Amino acid sequence: MVAFNIVRMRVKPGHDEEYIELHRRIDPAKLERMRKAGLRRFSLVKTDEHSYCFIGEWDSFDSIVQSRQEMIGELDKMRNILEDLGGGLGVTDPVSGEAALSIDVRSKVAAE
Repeated sequence: MVAFNIVRMRVKPGHDEEYIELHRRIDPAKLERMRKAGLRRFSLVKTDEHSYCFIGEWDSFDSIVQSRQEMIGELDKMRNILEDLGGGLGVTDPVSGEAALSIDVRSKVAAE
């Protein structure tokens, strides 16, 4: 079943372009390994000034688990430009899980 990982982050002022560029320049070999593990696509959503959510779509929850170390490696490259979110969270607020409902409005069909 399709799964998603969502990670909320806040970038230090003046580092937004660098943050986006770090995602744009992820090592192609690493992306290929994650693709083979089940990564379908990812998006960066700007939710507020300096605040973003990374959203990854995966073939299954196991795909996320399989690629966890790859994702942590990418996060390590940008920790120095991220702000602590407070409340004991550190620089990220991650969640992940299987889709409970998926509706493709292009075809007007609800999928599991």
